[in-house]
Amino acid sequence: MRQEISLGIRDSCSAGLGIFPLGIALGLLVLQAGLPWWLAPALSLSAFAGSLELLLVGMVAGVTPLAAVAVTVLMVNFRHVFYAFSFPLHLVRHPVAKAYAVYAMIDEAYAVNTSLPESQRSAPRLLAMQIASQTYWVGGGLVGVAVGAALPAPLKGLEFALCALFTVLTLDAFRSRKELPSVLLAGASVTVALVLTPGVALFTALLMFVGLLLARHALTARRPAEETAHA
Repeated sequence: MRQEISLGIRDSCSAGLGIFPLGIALGLLVLQAGLPWWLAPALSLSAFAGSLELLLVGMVAGVTPLAAVAVTVLMVNFRHVFYAFSFPLHLVRHPVAKAYAVYAMIDEAYAVNTSLPESQRSAPRLLAMQIASQTYWVGGGLVGVAVGAALPAPLKGLEFALCALFTVLTLDAFRSRKELPSVLLAGASVTVALVLTPGVALFTALLMFVGLLLARHALTARRPAEETAHA
């Protein structure tokens, strides 16, 4: 058990290098938007979704209508529906622990977990990695609040940490799996979405990417069957 927990914490370190500074950016943005400092840890504990929380700070500061907030949450976090299809929630048996695993199923946790061989996955390792990831996030937000309170002028450009983090996680997943077709399909989906539906590019790209992956899976499964029939 202790060894699995230690491995889970170690697994979280690579993602933590991006999660922690992103949490700092969240804390800074909360103060720069004129919102109370406690909103940073409150968002980190209630929502725990990096990209969404950064958007929510601006929406809360701008008194965005609740309907617009709800649509934004759906569009940004809709990808998590697809994560559940391959995330190893079956490893977690305890109801409370499973509920937390679902709640903490963020992009970083998904990317780190998919890079592990099936034989090395376990519930303690998975949960330790998720708890450590949230600790980085909440801790980063508190540090950001403290730094923002001490700075005489606001900082800009920290939102780029989210893009940089996703880029690193994508490269790590590609190196571990060598899935060039999946990378190409993802790139094609994003390109088409940006051209056809720039206003909802993320939502369109996700749906298109899933459709392409399903089509690829169907073709891949069909070839062995045809080869067996011909043989």
